[in-house]
Amino acid sequence: MIIDSLAHCANYLPLHPLFPAAFDYLKQFDPTTPDGKYEIDGKRLFALVQRYETAPEAAKSWEAHRLYADIQYIASGREIIYHAPVEELQTSIPYNDAKDMEKFSSEGVRSVSVGVIPAGSFGIYLPQDGHKPSCMVEGSEPVVKVVIKVQL
Repeated sequence: MIIDSLAHCANYLPLHPLFPAAFDYLKQFDPTTPDGKYEIDGKRLFALVQRYETAPEAAKSWEAHRLYADIQYIASGREIIYHAPVEELQTSIPYNDAKDMEKFSSEGVRSVSVGVIPAGSFGIYLPQDGHKPSCMVEGSEPVVKVVIKVQL
Protein backbone atom coordinates (compact mmCIF):
# COMPACT_ATOMS: atom_id res chain seq x y z
CA MET A 1 0.00 0.00 0.00
CA ILE A 2 1.14 3.50 -0.85
CA ILE A 3 -0.67 6.72 0.07
CA ASP A 4 0.51 10.02 -1.36
CA SER A 5 -0.49 13.26 -3.06
CA LEU A 6 -0.93 13.40 -6.83
CA ALA A 7 1.73 16.14 -6.75
CA HIS A 8 4.28 13.40 -5.94
CA CYS A 9 3.11 10.82 -8.50
CA ALA A 10 6.38 11.04 -10.49
CA ASN A 11 8.02 9.03 -7.69
CA TYR A 12 5.86 6.01 -8.61
CA LEU A 13 6.12 6.04 -12.42
CA PRO A 14 8.94 3.44 -12.52
CA LEU A 15 6.91 0.90 -10.50
CA HIS A 16 4.81 -0.29 -13.45
CA PRO A 17 4.92 0.43 -17.21
CA LEU A 18 1.25 1.54 -17.17
CA PHE A 19 1.62 3.96 -14.24
CA PRO A 20 2.69 6.93 -16.43
CA ALA A 21 -0.55 6.72 -18.45
CA ALA A 22 -2.60 6.17 -15.27
CA PHE A 23 -1.20 9.24 -13.55
CA ASP A 24 -1.49 11.33 -16.75
CA TYR A 25 -5.21 10.49 -16.74
CA LEU A 26 -5.54 11.53 -13.09
CA LYS A 27 -3.64 14.79 -13.60
CA GLN A 28 -6.05 15.72 -16.41
CA PHE A 29 -9.20 14.39 -14.71
CA ASP A 30 -12.23 16.68 -14.82
CA PRO A 31 -14.35 16.19 -11.65
CA THR A 32 -17.52 16.81 -13.71
CA THR A 33 -16.87 13.58 -15.65
CA PRO A 34 -19.97 11.38 -15.31
CA ASP A 35 -19.78 8.16 -13.34
CA GLY A 36 -18.76 5.18 -15.42
CA LYS A 37 -15.93 3.18 -16.94
CA TYR A 38 -13.36 4.91 -19.15
CA GLU A 39 -10.77 2.97 -21.14
CA ILE A 40 -7.26 4.41 -21.09
CA ASP A 41 -5.44 1.44 -22.66
CA GLY A 42 -8.15 -1.15 -23.32
CA LYS A 43 -8.52 -3.84 -20.65
CA ARG A 44 -4.94 -3.23 -19.49
CA LEU A 45 -5.74 0.17 -17.97
CA PHE A 46 -9.10 1.79 -17.29
CA ALA A 47 -10.76 4.26 -14.93
CA LEU A 48 -13.91 3.84 -12.87
CA VAL A 49 -15.43 7.21 -11.92
CA GLN A 50 -17.67 7.03 -8.84
CA ARG A 51 -19.73 9.40 -6.70
CA TYR A 52 -21.06 8.32 -3.31
CA GLU A 53 -21.41 9.22 0.36
CA THR A 54 -18.86 7.74 2.74
CA ALA A 55 -20.23 5.26 5.27
CA PRO A 56 -19.31 3.93 8.73
CA GLU A 57 -16.44 1.41 8.72
CA ALA A 58 -18.76 -1.36 9.98
CA ALA A 59 -20.97 -0.93 6.89
CA LYS A 60 -18.12 -1.57 4.44
CA SER A 61 -16.30 -4.80 3.60
CA TRP A 62 -12.72 -5.83 2.97
CA GLU A 63 -11.72 -6.63 -0.60
CA ALA A 64 -8.68 -7.60 -2.66
CA HIS A 65 -7.92 -8.18 -6.33
CA ARG A 66 -5.64 -10.60 -8.17
CA LEU A 67 -5.44 -9.39 -11.77
CA TYR A 68 -5.39 -5.62 -11.27
CA ALA A 69 -3.78 -3.12 -8.94
CA ASP A 70 -5.97 -0.23 -7.78
CA ILE A 71 -4.94 3.39 -7.81
CA GLN A 72 -7.74 4.99 -5.80
CA TYR A 73 -7.72 8.76 -6.32
CA ILE A 74 -9.95 11.17 -4.39
CA ALA A 75 -10.93 14.06 -6.67
CA SER A 76 -13.16 15.72 -4.05
CA GLY A 77 -14.12 14.96 -0.47
CA ARG A 78 -12.13 12.61 1.73
CA GLU A 79 -12.40 9.10 3.05
CA ILE A 80 -10.66 6.47 5.10
CA ILE A 81 -9.32 3.39 3.35
CA TYR A 82 -8.39 0.68 5.82
CA HIS A 83 -5.55 -1.69 4.90
CA ALA A 84 -4.58 -5.16 6.15
CA PRO A 85 -2.39 -7.91 4.73
CA VAL A 86 -4.62 -10.23 2.70
CA GLU A 87 -3.15 -13.28 4.46
CA GLU A 88 -4.74 -12.06 7.72
CA LEU A 89 -8.21 -11.82 6.21
CA GLN A 90 -10.88 -14.54 6.16
CA THR A 91 -12.76 -15.01 2.89
CA SER A 92 -16.46 -14.15 3.15
CA ILE A 93 -17.24 -14.20 -0.60
CA PRO A 94 -14.91 -16.34 -2.75
CA TYR A 95 -12.88 -14.83 -5.55
CA ASN A 96 -14.92 -13.89 -8.62
CA ASP A 97 -12.87 -14.01 -11.85
CA ALA A 98 -15.27 -11.77 -13.77
CA LYS A 99 -15.13 -9.02 -11.12
CA ASP A 100 -11.51 -9.69 -10.07
CA MET A 101 -12.65 -9.43 -6.46
CA GLU A 102 -12.63 -11.44 -3.27
CA LYS A 103 -14.48 -10.17 -0.18
CA PHE A 104 -13.35 -10.73 3.39
CA SER A 105 -14.68 -10.45 6.94
CA SER A 106 -12.99 -8.45 9.68
CA GLU A 107 -12.58 -11.48 11.97
CA GLY A 108 -9.04 -12.12 13.11
CA VAL A 109 -7.47 -9.06 11.47
CA ARG A 110 -4.45 -8.04 13.55
CA SER A 111 -2.53 -5.51 11.46
CA VAL A 112 -4.89 -2.75 10.34
CA SER A 113 -3.58 0.53 8.96
CA VAL A 114 -5.86 3.54 8.66
CA GLY A 115 -5.27 5.89 5.74
CA VAL A 116 -7.17 9.15 5.53
CA ILE A 117 -7.19 10.04 1.83
CA PRO A 118 -7.98 13.73 1.21
CA ALA A 119 -8.87 15.31 -2.12
CA GLY A 120 -5.89 15.35 -4.46
CA SER A 121 -4.39 12.18 -2.96
CA PHE A 122 -4.34 8.52 -3.93
CA GLY A 123 -3.72 5.05 -2.56
CA ILE A 124 -2.14 2.18 -4.48
CA TYR A 125 -3.34 -1.32 -3.53
CA LEU A 126 -1.71 -4.48 -4.88
CA PRO A 127 -2.98 -8.11 -4.62
CA GLN A 128 -1.44 -8.56 -1.15
CA ASP A 129 -3.25 -5.44 0.10
CA GLY A 130 -6.64 -6.11 1.61
CA HIS A 131 -8.48 -2.81 1.68
CA LYS A 132 -11.77 -1.40 2.91
CA PRO A 133 -12.55 1.81 1.00
CA SER A 134 -15.29 4.46 1.17
CA CYS A 135 -15.29 4.81 4.97
CA MET A 136 -16.20 8.09 6.61
CA VAL A 137 -13.68 10.22 8.48
CA GLU A 138 -15.85 12.13 10.98
CA GLY A 139 -19.24 11.86 9.34
CA SER A 140 -20.68 10.90 6.01
CA GLU A 141 -19.60 13.19 3.17
CA PRO A 142 -19.80 13.18 -0.62
CA VAL A 143 -16.79 11.86 -2.54
CA VAL A 144 -15.80 11.90 -6.19
CA LYS A 145 -13.33 9.05 -6.72
CA VAL A 146 -11.46 7.62 -9.67
CA VAL A 147 -10.29 4.03 -9.35
CA ILE A 148 -7.66 3.26 -11.96
CA LYS A 149 -7.42 -0.47 -12.63
CA VAL A 150 -3.88 -1.42 -13.69
CA GLN A 151 -3.43 -4.91 -15.14
CA LEU A 152 -0.60 -6.80 -13.47
